[in-house]
Amino acid sequence: MSKRIAGPEIERLIQLLAKVPGLGPRSARRAALHMIKKKEQLLAPLAGAMSEAVEKVCICSTCGNVDTIDPCMICSDPRRDPSTIVVVEDVSDLWALERAAALNAQYHVLGGTLSPLDGIGPDQLNIKGLVSRVAAGGVTEIILAVNATVEGQTTAHYLTDQLSGFGVKVTRLAHGVPVGGELDYLDEGTLAAALKSRTAF
Repeated sequence: MSKRIAGPEIERLIQLLAKVPGLGPRSARRAALHMIKKKEQLLAPLAGAMSEAVEKVCICSTCGNVDTIDPCMICSDPRRDPSTIVVVEDVSDLWALERAAALNAQYHVLGGTLSPLDGIGPDQLNIKGLVSRVAAGGVTEIILAVNATVEGQTTAHYLTDQLSGFGVKVTRLAHGVPVGGELDYLDEGTLAAALKSRTAF
């Protein structure tokens, strides 16, 4: 049994930080110590920002994005193309696509992928919301931006079936060689996908 080296408040801070993805117990201790050393410049403002986030952060009732307004800023933006919806697994995927700034479309966050072994079926995901948005009309294309995993592909096939009767074009992200990638470093699955998705030069 390890000795306690700090008061319960500091121990609690470390334990909570250790639950953040990417931070283990050692990284959490370092982060906590850094924040404590910079209490006025970092710890106090962070505590205030977190308290405000607890009060104001909500889930967008339209797309499932995280924001402080509902509908979120993306859904409320009149410059967005409402005829195209990009379907993603998680909010982090939405944010990644927004950073790329390659598309000016609407989004829909599923909240995960179908995984029967983990007890995640269609009712646990935001699939009904997507079908309702398409059924309301005005949508011409659904872009399935799900991960190239077994669960992601299973989810993509399920969504394609669910949307088949609405006359919308269902597309998916191309899979293959990343920009700046070298063929020698790619796995066989990525190379096979790149060959299947080849385009005219």
